Amino acid sequence: MNETLSQALNEQMNFEFYSAHVYLAIAAYCSGESLDGFANFFIVQAEEERFHAMKMYKFLNDRGQRATLVGMGTPNNEYNSILDAFEHAFEHEKEVTKRIYHLSDLALNDREHATMQFLKWFIDEQVEEEAMFDSIINKLKRIDQDSNAFFMLDSEFAARTFVPPTNA
Repeated sequence: MNETLSQALNEQMNFEFYSAHVYLAIAAYCSGESLDGFANFFIVQAEEERFHAMKMYKFLNDRGQRATLVGMGTPNNEYNSILDAFEHAFEHEKEVTKRIYHLSDLALNDREHATMQFLKWFIDEQVEEEAMFDSIINKLKRIDQDSNAFFMLDSEFAARTFVPPTNA
């Protein structure tokens, strides 16, 4: 693996850790609004992002590369609404997808087949992530101010848990 690809994978690993930070900040916003189910949704999302980061950490080490951690920026901590928070999260996932595609392009250009295979899992994961956020945003727009539907969605998210995928 060349230095450019190794560095790009390290950058993405750190961005995945930052993504967990972003989702914890959104969870804190939700908790502050007494929306514990929505907070749980984002706490689980943060766990998933840390899992992604550690997957990259392990891959780098398995390939004889050194994983290097760097500091993180401060995520947004204020939102106008739950819809605003989910729209922010959706835009964040689109950025993750863009970054994974960039990594895939680098691996393809270097004919780095092991990395290309590794990144395929992340590409599939990003399709699921974007579809999930898009679906939730559409639901939030439909329910608008219907407090019963909003409560039901909050209750549904309260039951969400993180289970590491077996195909990872």
